[in-house]
This record gives sequence, C-alpha cells and structure tokens, in this order.
Amino acid sequence: MPELTWLHWGTLAVIADWAIRLVMLPIVPTRRSPEAAKGWLLLIFFLPWVGLVAYLLIGRPRLPRWRLERLQKYFELVEPMRPRYMALPGTQPPAVPAAYEASVRLSTDLARLPNFGGNAVELLTDYSATLARIAADIDTARATVHLCYYIFQVDAHTEPVIAALARAAGRGVRCRVLIDAFGSRPTIPSVMPRLQSLGIDARVALPFRWRKPERLDLRNHRKIIVIDGRIGYTGSQNMVGPDFKPGLTYSELVARIEGPTAIQLQLVFGADWYEETAEFLGEAAFPEPRIAGDCPAQILPNGPASPTQRAQRMVVNLIYAARHRAVITTPYFIPSQALQEALETAAQRGVEVHLIVDYRQDQFMVSNAQRSYYESLLASGVRIHAYREAFLHTKSVSIDGEVAWVGSCNMDLRSFELNEEVVALFYSGSIARQLEAIEAGYMRGAEEVHIAEWRERPFHVQLVQNLMRLVSPLL
Repeated sequence: MPELTWLHWGTLAVIADWAIRLVMLPIVPTRRSPEAAKGWLLLIFFLPWVGLVAYLLIGRPRLPRWRLERLQKYFELVEPMRPRYMALPGTQPPAVPAAYEASVRLSTDLARLPNFGGNAVELLTDYSATLARIAADIDTARATVHLCYYIFQVDAHTEPVIAALARAAGRGVRCRVLIDAFGSRPTIPSVMPRLQSLGIDARVALPFRWRKPERLDLRNHRKIIVIDGRIGYTGSQNMVGPDFKPGLTYSELVARIEGPTAIQLQLVFGADWYEETAEFLGEAAFPEPRIAGDCPAQILPNGPASPTQRAQRMVVNLIYAARHRAVITTPYFIPSQALQEALETAAQRGVEVHLIVDYRQDQFMVSNAQRSYYESLLASGVRIHAYREAFLHTKSVSIDGEVAWVGSCNMDLRSFELNEEVVALFYSGSIARQLEAIEAGYMRGAEEVHIAEWRERPFHVQLVQNLMRLVSPLL
C-alpha cells in the first residue's frame, strides 16, 4: 500500500472540511432561529472542525429525551388540579384594557397558566431589605418553602435567609432548594453540605452527568421562592450579596406576589424539581389559594423544553401592542431580529421607546455584541440610557403604564432560547406605574446615548463590536 504524501493528506483534509460544511448545512437550522443558525454556519464555514466539536457539545437546541419525558410525566400529574383552581371564586381577574386582551390570551396559550386576580403585589428594589423580607416570610411557613436560584452563596447578606430556612426545617416545614450547577459552581462544594446539615433538601439543577450526557451550556437562570403556595418571589436578584463580583455592586428588582398566582410559581418550581429528582411535590403543596388583593397576574416560564420561545413572543407582542410608551430594562441586550424590528417599528409609529442598559462591560463579548445594535435603534428613535450608579441587573418591561413584566429573563438570545427563565406579568395600572417610577430613577442615574456621539466612536471599537455581533447568537 503506497504511503500517503503530504499532498494526499492535504487533499483529505480539504475533503473532510467540505464534508463537514455540507453535512451541517441542513442540520444546523433545525429548530433554531435564523440568527443562531447564521452564527453557527458562519463558525462551521470558517473553522469546520472547531465548529463541529462546539456544535456537538453545545449546539443542539433541545433537552435530552429523558428530561422531556420526565417533564411530560410531571404535566400529567398536575393536570387534574387545573380545573380546581379555575373554578375558585375571586381568582377571575377584572377585565384588562382591550389593547392587552390578546396579550393575556397569548401568555395563557403559551404556558397554560391563566391570568388570576386576587393578588397583592409589591415591587422591591432595596437589596438588603428584600432578603430580610424573604427571611421574615419564611418564618411564617407552616408546610413548605421552595427556593430555586441561579447563584446561591452563603455570606453575611444571605445568612438571615439560611437561618430562617434552618428554623423552618427545625419546626417540620419541608424545605427544598434547587441551585444551578453553572451559576453556583464555585460555591456548591460549601453550600450544599451546609444546607443539608440544616435539614434542607438541597439539589443541583442541570448538573453534568456522564451516564446522561446533554449539552453543557444549559442553565437554570430562574429566581423563585414559594412559601406554602401562598407567597411567591421572582425577579432578577440572586441569593448572594450585592457586591459578590469584585468591582460591581448590583441593583435589582424583585416582585413579591401573595395570592393565587403564587401557585403558578409553585408549579414552575415543581417542574424543575421533578425534572431533577423525579419527586412530585404532592397535591398538598398546591393548597386552595387565598385572595390577598386585586392585582391580576400570571406567570410565564420559558426554557428549551418549549419550541415556541415564549418570552420572546410575549415581549414582541407587548411592544407591538404599546400605544404610547414602552420601556425595557435589561443588563444584557442581544435582540432577535423580531425584537429589534418590534422596537424600531414602535418608535417609528410614535411610541416613546426607552431601552435602559448598564454602562459597564462586565462580559467583553456580550457587551460589545450588545453595543453593535445601538446605532440602528437610535436611528429609529429608540432612546438608550446607560446606567452608571451601580450594575443594573433588573429585567423588566413596562407598557403604557398598564402592563408590567418582572422576572429573570434578559433580552438576549440565550435567555430566549436556552436558559430556564421565569417572568411575572401584571395587568395593573397601579403596579405598572410603580415600575415606571422605578424606571424613572434608573434614567436619572443614567447617561443617555445620542446617535451623533455614538457614530463618532473609534473605528477599532466599531470593528470589535461588529465582530462580536457575528457570534452573538452563540453567546
């Protein structure tokens, strides 16, 4: 058999490169947004072997079959409970403005979680006071306390919450804590033994399993607390101190929900818990809700188990429904084409559109990719505010002073397509106006970006931003 020369090896390498490109061409776009498909194909075209390995590790936009089957089993377990909640007096919400009736129907159809009335809602912005309020509510628990966090750390700020969990476990309350494997990676070795030693059932979400391999970049980014199925918290704040990242102090927004919609947060937590443990919380964890106020609210979970990208569809719908004013606050903004067009179209038809982002670049690639979208938005009339007083980690949307959105979901492709996220929607003028007041404070602490000055940024800065934009669907 003749030896292969360097020329033969070179020919084989070229053939292999083109084989990868041609084989992946029809595979990559499957169940993927056009933006993400273009990003992956670009990587595979220029670096076929690197792109192939990356795609095999993190490129398949789906959960493994065993997770999907487990979630389906969970939905079958909770299905019999749905009619019971729908028939309860006081949970039927008052009519929402006609302009947003379609939005309520869309969210209900996407997640099968209806808009419930009877809630008392508070928007919390004081970092330490929020943790103290959580600890105080845990001290009232009689049956269950459930927490799900992307980042969970034991420090001076979170110690009161952990102490409250210990007291609850000590008096017989069933306490469960779910912590993301990636977000809490540095602290899991110390946090898990500490919680378990206190009688708290603590588990890791989305860990890497050799026997059940799955893509490595899935994250449970949710922030959820549910106490006795009657009080719920969700928002942007993790279970960690505000200065956990050197050089940054975080500013956050959390919604406290007391009433029927807390049951929906329990359902979301229950799905995450069942997916990891195969343990059903039991019907006792879903008590008949108490009427606590008059705010209509519904929960919208988002994650890779759903092919519909619920959060993206909902926020695009709300932007198109806006008649006067729309404000988005997010630290990470890498929009899909649909969201970018919705914002620009709204501004061009006369809606006052504001985008509040953080001034700092805490993640080089993401921050530069984000800034590549500014010029087009500014040219369309969208006003961009770069917050400077702290690291603004809030994820919120307000529409016309009538609809408010608070949750864990950033306005980027990762949150829309890959992360497990959760959003609370409030169809209440009172809550929406409170959110507008919070947004006004952010704007006062921000530097507005003006298009003339933005266009004068150095060429090398523009080049870096545009290069990062090419790979933004992969971030």
